[in-house]
Amino acid sequence: MGFFNRIFSKKEEIIDPIDISFLKNDIHSHLIPGIDDGSPDMETTIILLKKFIDLGYKKVITTPHVMSDYYKNNPEIILSGLNNVRKEIKKQNLNIEIEAAAEYNLEPEFEKLLDDGKLLSFGAEKYLLFELSFFDEPLRLNETIWKMIEKGFRPVLAHVERYGYWHNNYDKIEEMINRGVKLQLNIGSVTGAYGPEVKKFAERLIKDEIIDFVGSDCHHLHHLEMINHAIRLPIFHSLVKQSQILNKSL
Repeated sequence: MGFFNRIFSKKEEIIDPIDISFLKNDIHSHLIPGIDDGSPDMETTIILLKKFIDLGYKKVITTPHVMSDYYKNNPEIILSGLNNVRKEIKKQNLNIEIEAAAEYNLEPEFEKLLDDGKLLSFGAEKYLLFELSFFDEPLRLNETIWKMIEKGFRPVLAHVERYGYWHNNYDKIEEMINRGVKLQLNIGSVTGAYGPEVKKFAERLIKDEIIDFVGSDCHHLHHLEMINHAIRLPIFHSLVKQSQILNKSL
């Protein structure tokens, strides 16, 4: 049984694909070679960028992990890698822009980065992408969100639908919004790629029209292949058409 046969139900309604170029920009990916668990080399990065082009994207904002225990990335490492990717894009005459920010793990060390101001954001609004532990809500979540805003950033919570400890606590989602946090959803979640509970929660967030950013969270080719299936799902059509989605404004 193939990968997509496993994640798609036979009862899933499939319709004509929506043109994803309407989004214009992807804001969550891992494309800089060899610095996190995304693309391992430049050859893979170019393959992935060509797929983004085929899908209709005009720009990708790639966001390497920053985690003190695993991925000790900083602006110098990330921007150096970005420069190398841009050189290869120019060499191969690819029609796509690439920028870089980061996906910051909300851990105690992150507050030190905030104090130092050594952070990479994206867009004129200085959107700052951060992720939580998949196991437990961080102890100083609210304080850290307040600190991000105080420092002039607009917090963006990565793949909000994937935090299982909030699936039965929707008040936390409303609290995030009330605290000024923008919400990002992974395209793969609507396909069931992260499991049925994540899919169900993603659908609820979409129906409530509270998602601000849509992201591929591309680490490898499978994540982009998921998009080919997502664009045929009614729930994804609904998401892309919602007026509050900010991808196209970047």
